[in-house]
Amino acid sequence: TIENRIIASYRGEEYYDGDRNNGYGGFNYDGRWLPVARNMCVEYALAEDSAVLQVGCEKGFLLHDFLDLYPGMKICGTDISQYAIENAMESVKPFIANAPFTALPFEHDSFDLVVAIGVVYTLNLADAIQCLKEVERVSKGASFVTLGAYRTEEEKKFFEWWTVLGATLLHEEEWVRVMENAGYTGDYKFTTARSLKLVAAERSQHG
Repeated sequence: TIENRIIASYRGEEYYDGDRNNGYGGFNYDGRWLPVARNMCVEYALAEDSAVLQVGCEKGFLLHDFLDLYPGMKICGTDISQYAIENAMESVKPFIANAPFTALPFEHDSFDLVVAIGVVYTLNLADAIQCLKEVERVSKGASFVTLGAYRTEEEKKFFEWWTVLGATLLHEEEWVRVMENAGYTGDYKFTTARSLKLVAAERSQHG
């Protein structure tokens, strides 16, 4: 409902650790990101001396897992939720900054890998383009983003029903055009009703 979306838009306690209809319904570390971190280390040849940025890192679960694999790795995170930052894992809290997704506080070519999962499609189109430009700017070449997308009107309907923060939901081909316009050259994955395994009778974790 619009009430759920309004509550979620504040990205506060109610979104992360309140009622499930308003967001995550309890956002706690469970180790699920460790295989993702491990795969990214292999895919992008990351090591102890690598620098990694996660845009929209929330409570820092993925960053924590990168450090678990490579304690010497330089990790940075940004988020716009002060609640998430204040409740981030202690292992990574010092490395997380409150900064807009459209103006990352880093120099050009600062990171070996920049990750933005569940971020770009929560922005309006102009900001989504700017966010992609920023990811490209601060990366040395490797980056990975997820984009809320659909192929059919039915998929679009299910995604809109599921999401409480999604603002720019585009056809997959439209996202390709957006990335071209932004000059984004990194890797991407479409988050869709198919990948989320959405069904009408059951709403899974919000995003």
